[in-house]
Amino acid sequence: MPPYADSLDRVTAEIVDCVACPRLVAWRQQVAVEKRASYADEEYWGRPVPGFGDPAARLLVVGLAPAAHGGNRTGRVFTGDRSGDWLYAALHRAGYANQPTSVHRDDGLRLTGAFVSAAVRCAPPANKPTPEERDRCLPYLMREWKLLTDVQVVVVLGQFAYQVVAGMTGLRRRPKFGHGVEATLPDGKTLICSYHPSQQNTFTGVLTEPMFDAVFTRARELSAPRPR
Repeated sequence: MPPYADSLDRVTAEIVDCVACPRLVAWRQQVAVEKRASYADEEYWGRPVPGFGDPAARLLVVGLAPAAHGGNRTGRVFTGDRSGDWLYAALHRAGYANQPTSVHRDDGLRLTGAFVSAAVRCAPPANKPTPEERDRCLPYLMREWKLLTDVQVVVVLGQFAYQVVAGMTGLRRRPKFGHGVEATLPDGKTLICSYHPSQQNTFTGVLTEPMFDAVFTRARELSAPRPR
């Protein structure tokens, strides 16, 4: 890091301007031009997508990457796709979000006590970033991690996010990934695993609303301020 005071605003600005991964740059821009027919009249964001939420968050949610026609279109992580519908509805039920839907950057959504981020900030082809792309993007998550000093609980959505967070934090004795699995990270935070709210999981019943809600209920319990 250069010798200046870092901030979430600075991280956001650097993410939005990032062109470090040629394959991802080409893909996100191609999608933004070609568009999905149902969004043909919309102007796509077509850039990397920063984290979003409360700077005083006690809960950090980490996903994989923006969806091509979700965050890559709207400019906000987990916004404008089915996965985001599930996530923000669950955060609303748990008391972290002021509304259950998230459709675009200016829809009035506010998070209280929670911050949502991703391991990779550009929409990858087939939702599969390469290890090199993952590693180039990792410093952004590391900086958010350091700046979100009140975080007590980290919820990872899917095995990819779990592997990234476990590697980044130096978690050595890693339990096998599974829904609801918990681990204590070296810095004392509690890690909770969740199946990703992808259509593949939600349409097939691999992930249900009660299962998803249980994760955020547990996160709320673990991150609540302790009485003095």
